[in-house]
Formats: sequence, structure tokens, C-alpha cells
Amino acid sequence: MSFPGCVSGLRCVRCGRRFARGLDSACTACGPEGVLEIELDLARARRTLTPRALRSRPLDAWRYEELLPLAPGARRPPQAPGWTPIFDTPRLAEWAGVRRLLVKDEGRNPTASFKDRASAVGVARALSRRAKVVACASTGNAATSLAGAAASVSLPCVIFVPEFAPEPKLVQLLVFGARVLRVRGSYDATWELCQRACGRHGWYNRNAAVNPSLVEGKKTAGLEIAEQCAEAMPDWVVVSVGDGCTIAGIGKGLAEMKALGFIPSVPRLLGVQASGARPLVDAFATGRDLVPGPAETLADSICVGHPRNWRKALARVRESGGAFVAVPDEAIVEAQRETGRRAGLFGEPAAAAALAGLRQAVASGIVGRRACALAVLTGSGLKDVRGAQRAAGRPVDLPPEDAALDAHLREHPLG
Repeated sequence: MSFPGCVSGLRCVRCGRRFARGLDSACTACGPEGVLEIELDLARARRTLTPRALRSRPLDAWRYEELLPLAPGARRPPQAPGWTPIFDTPRLAEWAGVRRLLVKDEGRNPTASFKDRASAVGVARALSRRAKVVACASTGNAATSLAGAAASVSLPCVIFVPEFAPEPKLVQLLVFGARVLRVRGSYDATWELCQRACGRHGWYNRNAAVNPSLVEGKKTAGLEIAEQCAEAMPDWVVVSVGDGCTIAGIGKGLAEMKALGFIPSVPRLLGVQASGARPLVDAFATGRDLVPGPAETLADSICVGHPRNWRKALARVRESGGAFVAVPDEAIVEAQRETGRRAGLFGEPAAAAALAGLRQAVASGIVGRRACALAVLTGSGLKDVRGAQRAAGRPVDLPPEDAALDAHLREHPLG
């Protein structure tokens, strides 16, 4: 069969088999553990994907159409994700201990998270297959991004969330009109239920852990970083890690931009997990296959004990000469507070974990103090206001009297 765009084939990252179909599924021999990697004909892409061509294209994820698993002119969600801003944050760099720190704020996407990139491609793929329903399992961000993208094209959406999913994310889902099924169990149990439901009912499965097209959406952040930072690439790109799809996608995007000649080298990747959910950190340290473990952290978006895309994540980090670290919840809370106060950026706990991990990596000697790093702030802090309250503290209550204000200012001077 012919593939859309510049896609040339698929390869199972577990057994190495190659496939001529399966842009939305896992390896037929290995099952869910056999995640497929979409391969591209970059020589063909290079004919039209040039710096000159990009200068005339819209500033969103669709500007890289040659590198996406979609046919030219394919129907897409109207609210395009991508081209999120990168901020230079000198005061935050001082706190983290590096020479320069850039922050890419993915909270500026349509539903306020990085996951909009994957869901936009997923919904476009579902439309191309004439799917009647789309579904996914998520702790919140993948779910809300899918629900929003599906609503924009009138596609019915079923969402499975674990019982610990934050209320603001649930509200987003319900506002978008999704069928929200809150599962009394862990994220892993929720994911398995969704897998079975998609198989039984024929729903389009948006779960990025088994659907390789979704990782192609996530890689657009890596493509953008390469283009936005082409004049001075960072030494490190720092990403919080749950299932492993995000860091794998960003790494793939950076590698493709190097192969296409846009950048001279690929930055080193630093993956950050919470100490209470660190199976990828342990697998990286031992050099062995991942062993699923417990998952408990306030950072719900990375509260994953059994990452499904661990092979891609480990491979991309190792290829880049990068590393993994784990940080405690207390460090995540501190990073969320300092990111707000030193850079004016509001990230949810899982997003702030990247900054906490960078600071720890500097303290442990993994990242040098003269390094330039770029941290991906994966989601808005408004996604989990209750979690943010731990970092922010409480307001000061005063009567409407000048004397009370003056007394407060004497006791707690500004600055």
C-alpha cells in the first residue's frame, strides 16, 4: 500500500519487523509492547521542506506537513497547535545553576498543553480513516486535547480517566462534550480498559503509547525547537517523562531536523521523572529492560508506573548522550513556585518537574554550569489549581482599613 506524505514504512522497536501498514496501531507480532516507529523518506521531504519554503508557511505544527503521516490537503482540526513561544529566563537560570535557560511554554496551545500536538494529528488520522468515535485513556492533558480537537470537527469522543484526575481537567472534558468515564483504579488499569474497549468497539485509539502517528504529532515540538533556536542551539533539552512518548517525539523531531540540514547537531536530552514514578530512570541506570513499578506523585501527568513507550524514550536519550533523573514532589513544588516568581510562567506540576530535574542534574554534575538548557513547560498551571496552591501559598486577609494595611507592610515589607 502507499503511505501518505513522505512516510516510507514502519518498524517495530521491539522485534525489528517492518510493516507496510499500521500507521495507527502496534506490531501485530508483539502486541502493545511492540511500538512502531514511522520512517520517512527524508530525501523526498528535503525537496520541498526548505528554510525558504518555511518562511511563507503558517506558524503552527502543520508547517511541517512533509514530516507528518497525513496526505496533502487532509482535513485537520481548525485550532492548530504549535509555534509556542520560547522565553529567555535569566533569573530562573540563576536558580537552576546554568549559564542560560530557555523555556518553551506549551501552555499556549489550544487546550493549554503539549498534548494538543499529538491529538491534532490523531484526529486528522481518525478523519482520514472515517472513524466514527475516538477514544483515549489519560490522567487529563491527552484527554482534554483529544476532546477539544474532536469537538472542533464534531467527532464523538470517549475518555477514560483514573479517579485521581484533577477537577479542572475533568471540567474541560465535560465542556468539550466528551463521554467521560472515571475509572476506580490506577492509570495502568484505566489504560488497559481503554485498550480493550477500542478493540471491541472499533473506536480510533488515540493512545500514543501504541499509536505511532501520535508521536509524530509530538515531534513537532522538536522540529520547532530546531527552527526557533537554529542560530544558537541549546546544549540540553529538558522534558518531564510519563509514558515516554513526549521525550521520544521531541528527540525524533530534533534528529530529523539535523538529518535535513537545519541544525548541525542534536542537543542532549534530559528526561525527568518523579521519585514516586521512576521506572525509566531505573531502566536507564541499569541498562536493562524496563520493570513496571509503583506510581505516586502530585504530578498527575507523569504518574505512570508502566510507561508503554519506554523503548523509544530510552533510545532517543541514549542516542543524544543524555540522561534521566528523578525528583521528589517537594522539589517539583519548589520549581513550580520559582518558575512563576522568577520567570512569570505558570506550569502545572508535571511541567515544573522539568525545571526541578534540571536543577538536580546541575547539582549532581550531569549538566555543566556553563551549559545552555531549554526546558519544555508541558502544560498550564491552570490545569491543576489545587496542586499549584501548595507552591503558591495563601492570600493575606485584611479589613478595608489603612491602618491594617500599614501594619501588614511594616511586618512584611515588599521586596
